Amino acid sequence: MLEQIKAQTLQVLDELVAAAVLNEEHLLVIGCSSSEVVGQKIGTAGSAEAAAQIVAAVLEARAQYGFHVAFQCCEHLNRALVVERETRKAFQLEEVAVVPVPTAGGQVASTAFRALTQPVLVERIQADAGIDIGDTFIGMHLRPVAVPVRPTQRSIGEAHVTMAKTRPKLIGGARAIYVLDRQESTNFN
Repeated sequence: MLEQIKAQTLQVLDELVAAAVLNEEHLLVIGCSSSEVVGQKIGTAGSAEAAAQIVAAVLEARAQYGFHVAFQCCEHLNRALVVERETRKAFQLEEVAVVPVPTAGGQVASTAFRALTQPVLVERIQADAGIDIGDTFIGMHLRPVAVPVRPTQRSIGEAHVTMAKTRPKLIGGARAIYVLDRQESTNFN
């Protein structure tokens, strides 16, 4: 089952990267309940093994595509996020002083904290895209206009998966022009 969890996570990541056109300029938020992944109620049966597979898959995809990543902690740490120090600097994020552990932060966040090169925690972000594994509610960490992305793989293990990309706000009304003849303006939908 553990290999399947990693494979499913990689598939979901590939689909979101393709839909959101993520690269080194973008920040992806991951929210995950390892309890839900192994078929239990959120927050009740965290799985270090499942968390390790998910974090490994995310870091593998990050290495391939170049995006920055933030791993959301549980509500016991007010949904703070684990990021690399370079991500904190690149996005001018405010660091907070706490270390996630399985019982306060969750298995995935605590696993990510141990797996990253220079991990720090930040209190809030505005990510360009996100994956929610197990209905952990990542919306507070997405930019204001979130657009659902429907994965073909709708679960990782036993956990429900939702994804979103974001786009800039469309302002100006009927006379405004929203799409220029430039490549970076083509991913507004």
